[in-house]
Amino acid sequence: MESLKGKDLLTLNELSKDEIFYLLSKALELKRLRNLREPHHFLRDHTVALIFEKPSTRTRVSFEVGLSHLGAYPLFLEAQTLQLSRGETLEDMGAVLSRYVDGIVIRTFAQKRVEDLAKAAQVPVINGLSDDFHPCQILGDLLTILEKKAKLDGLKLAYLGDGNNVAQTLLIGAAKVGMDVVVVTPKGYGPKEEIVELAVKERQPGTTVAVSNDPEEAKGADILYTDVWVSMGQEKNPDRKYEFMPYQLNERLVSLAKPDCLVMHCLPAHRGEEITNAVMDGPNSVVLDQAENRLHVQKALLVAAIG
Repeated sequence: MESLKGKDLLTLNELSKDEIFYLLSKALELKRLRNLREPHHFLRDHTVALIFEKPSTRTRVSFEVGLSHLGAYPLFLEAQTLQLSRGETLEDMGAVLSRYVDGIVIRTFAQKRVEDLAKAAQVPVINGLSDDFHPCQILGDLLTILEKKAKLDGLKLAYLGDGNNVAQTLLIGAAKVGMDVVVVTPKGYGPKEEIVELAVKERQPGTTVAVSNDPEEAKGADILYTDVWVSMGQEKNPDRKYEFMPYQLNERLVSLAKPDCLVMHCLPAHRGEEITNAVMDGPNSVVLDQAENRLHVQKALLVAAIG
């Protein structure tokens, strides 16, 4: 496996299967060190810029805390406090920041902004979320599944809801590690066709990548996953509750899956919409484990790309 040092993470497609498993293994080791409260300052004297054009709870906190654990300085930059708000190009800012910092995390809207920044920057750029992809989230999800199931290959993951950035990145991530994955959405809300085609191309031999409009695809699933029905930046869209209600992750759909299935949600959750309280708080839920594992997998990514 080639070194990940200096590598960008923009979509998750940049990583091979071996590189993903390397990061998951490194994340487990860093998690062990954190739980033992043993110092692991692998990025001492490093600085990472965190550019946030979208609001955040988990992404901001997990990156700031993770960088602190690693002995690095997290430089949080809100869009409205930067010259971006006065017309400076992202490319110019990326080129300048590369002279100051050792890495850049960006949470933004259009995926093109992530890619333009990466082209201009001379340090690793990590996508903390864009409209099309959420690679750090899915790495944390894969870590959670690996911890709970002791494997990834051969498992079936069914995602129900909007074909958003999480669904699209799940397609790629699950396909790369050998999971069967199906994204189930109402008609007209599926993932982008080119991303589905990419996932099909990247899948491991013998695995399936599918898109469906039938919630019954939850049958026999090892993992049931959902996300909000209206993503950030889409709040002005008409109320879609009635179209999405058949895809609600509720007790009936959980009963179709395997008895020991994992229930996953990347948060924040709109309880009573895409997921019920009983399922969110039920015995199959690993939602809080997902949230925690963002911390550990992002630390592994930072160490691999920057350290």
